[in-house]
Amino acid sequence: MPNPRVNKLAEQIKMITAEMLERRIKDPRLGFITITDVRLTGDSRDATIFYTVLGAGEDDETPQALESAKGLIRSTIGKRLGLRFAPTLAFVPDATPEAAKAIEDLLARAQAGDAEVARQRENAAYAGEADPYRKPHEDDEGDEG
Repeated sequence: MPNPRVNKLAEQIKMITAEMLERRIKDPRLGFITITDVRLTGDSRDATIFYTVLGAGEDDETPQALESAKGLIRSTIGKRLGLRFAPTLAFVPDATPEAAKAIEDLLARAQAGDAEVARQRENAAYAGEADPYRKPHEDDEGDEG
């Protein structure tokens, strides 16, 4: 179970990083970025910061902008939180939107398959009787004796 202190520290790092990217970092390569999550190691020495960029394409330069601003963000985190050792930062693009898109595609395919089965069922007829299981007849019950 994660340490509550580490969770609180991760949340504070997330807020400071988001504020820095919004107000202090004026890099034109920086896209419309959202910090989605921060994960710290147990000793709080390494922080992995997950982010998404709205409308990011193949020629997106946001990773280079984050890499160049990493030192300023790290020193600001250390100063604001009063940490003896500021955690090293690693910026990682968040894969959640792609995973959500893949899940939505799978659900759409399953729904289309269900609709196809329902369409085929409308005109289907039983191969034999509607209820294929044998049931005891009323006259068979008295013969057992």
